[in-house]
Amino acid sequence: MNVAFKDPQTNRSLDALAEALLLPSGIEGVYARTAVFEDVVTRLAAFISRHREPGTEVLRFPPVMSRRQLERSGYLKSFPHFLGCICCLGGSEADVRGTVERFEAGEDWTNDLSAADLVLTPAACYPVYPIVASRGEVPAEGLLFDVASDCFRREPSRDLDRLQSFRMREYVCVGTPEQIADFRERWMVRAQELAKLLGLPYRIDQASDAFFGRGGKLMAMSQIEQALKFELLVPVRSAAQPTACMSFNYHRDHFGTAWNLHNKAGAVCTPAALPSAWIGLRWRCSPPTGSKPQAGPRRRARRSGCELVHSRKDHAPLKNWSMIRKSGIRFSEKIMLKQKARAGCRSSHNSSRSGASIDSV
Repeated sequence: MNVAFKDPQTNRSLDALAEALLLPSGIEGVYARTAVFEDVVTRLAAFISRHREPGTEVLRFPPVMSRRQLERSGYLKSFPHFLGCICCLGGSEADVRGTVERFEAGEDWTNDLSAADLVLTPAACYPVYPIVASRGEVPAEGLLFDVASDCFRREPSRDLDRLQSFRMREYVCVGTPEQIADFRERWMVRAQELAKLLGLPYRIDQASDAFFGRGGKLMAMSQIEQALKFELLVPVRSAAQPTACMSFNYHRDHFGTAWNLHNKAGAVCTPAALPSAWIGLRWRCSPPTGSKPQAGPRRRARRSGCELVHSRKDHAPLKNWSMIRKSGIRFSEKIMLKQKARAGCRSSHNSSRSGASIDSV
């Protein structure tokens, strides 16, 4: 079965919903959230929690974390351009009073600030790794976490589906490479079922992170070549420029080595993280202005001008992980094969087509 999406109607833009969902703060990418917005968020949170795997530990983090811990995790090497540091006024009372006087005189007072031992959390998974490290050996069955946090990335944008301050929900697995591969594969399949239950058009594609600098381009290419990141894309703005509403990330031994995460056998344990982009899901699940927020997800999808397109009914999706294991091929491998086939088709025929689709496994 193929699941494809059509472009939303042009008069059903994000701007048309903005007044009902978000209020401006004067800073791009930072908004106040209305009751309608939070109602959708609460329902989405409950929906995602109902699909939490057994044995998952739930942790909720504040919007700040240890600067030293983030440094140890290697964030400055990969994403220094997104980092938000907390700075405070130090010194004696006289020093602080002098700073205030400079401000009142219209002078620049920010030079008196100094970096604190805190940074703004860039992703909800970062605080969990030092917690795992503090507990010693990772058990043979691995560890599962459900984490969430208010996050920040210095990425000013006028696009309402890309915020500087946002909430992130993640499922994180720490274990052997085999456990990580199984975890990511089953959630790549499960995520499609969740999208269908919400009435969302979607597709899954390979992706890369926005690493910093020229070296970051090579890191992004390597990430794609190794199939370390996939994204579930939803046409929040358009089918041509869909929004990543969930990603499936395999970090290999990066965090395992940085934090000495190991099992009883001494093998390095690797994490995988599945973050959800709340803002994209909110836009697609939010009711039109003036309608009731209690409307069902499929009705909301129809009202938004998007619909699911089903075809090839003879290829029914596999509903559970045991059937996927028996199929003998991972879902991520299917996506890579289809991308190569599409690329070959485009180069041979030099033609374009509207929409996008993938086979549900």
